[in-house]
Amino acid sequence: MRTVALASGSNGNAIYVETADVRLLFDAGLSGKALAVRARARGVDLSRLDALLLSHNHADHVAGAGVIHRRYGVPLRASRGTYRAVRGRIGRVEAFHRFSAGSVLRYGGTLVHTLPTPHDGRDGVAFVVEEAGVRLGILTDLGHPFPALADVLPTLDAAYLEANYDEEMLEFGPYPRNLKERIRGPGGHLSNAECAALASAAAAGGRLRVVVLSHLSGENNDPGTALAAAAPLRAAGLDVRVAPRHAPSDLLDLESGGGRP
Repeated sequence: MRTVALASGSNGNAIYVETADVRLLFDAGLSGKALAVRARARGVDLSRLDALLLSHNHADHVAGAGVIHRRYGVPLRASRGTYRAVRGRIGRVEAFHRFSAGSVLRYGGTLVHTLPTPHDGRDGVAFVVEEAGVRLGILTDLGHPFPALADVLPTLDAAYLEANYDEEMLEFGPYPRNLKERIRGPGGHLSNAECAALASAAAAGGRLRVVVLSHLSGENNDPGTALAAAAPLRAAGLDVRVAPRHAPSDLLDLESGGGRP
């Protein structure tokens, strides 16, 4: 299994995952042109995608979905609620396949588990991709540290895990009070501290070995601050990376038997 974050942050999100069976794009939150440029920079051919899966209806996850779907003839998959919320925004849809939040999608020997989240998107999910003994989580826009999230993390080898904001940067930053409360509320996002605590527990009691800090806010976080909060993870031997906002990440190759790159 190999994967790359083409975009990650409140300005846009898209994660590519390739296995022996399938090529998948999870979300398309940048323009079709920007995603194509970033994909080519990492040797990814979007015309060979087998499916585009949407996590929820917010613009930073679906802005380019209609273009990617039509330009490359990529089947679109989303929950019923997400699709109803975005269909007027993404334009003509020629091939749509609905799934129920919590269901498992099968592509040959590759499974995609969908995990319902309490984030304030419409009928949203996170994803776990499983193939040949490797399990990768795509876990952003999570709302708060809910029990099913804590349960699934120790079963993963690697995860894109939300580290959206630093508590002090959010509190003393420029956002209005109502937006601050929404971000740190039960339907918002995970903080750096919450991300680190979840990953620490998963590594101590499970198989998690690679954590990609993801969906960083441009106003309320930065890579250095997120990495500093994750210092205990590095001390425990985890491979900790940051998914950049304005460029594709490095390709991550995951092997069976420990999830090490």
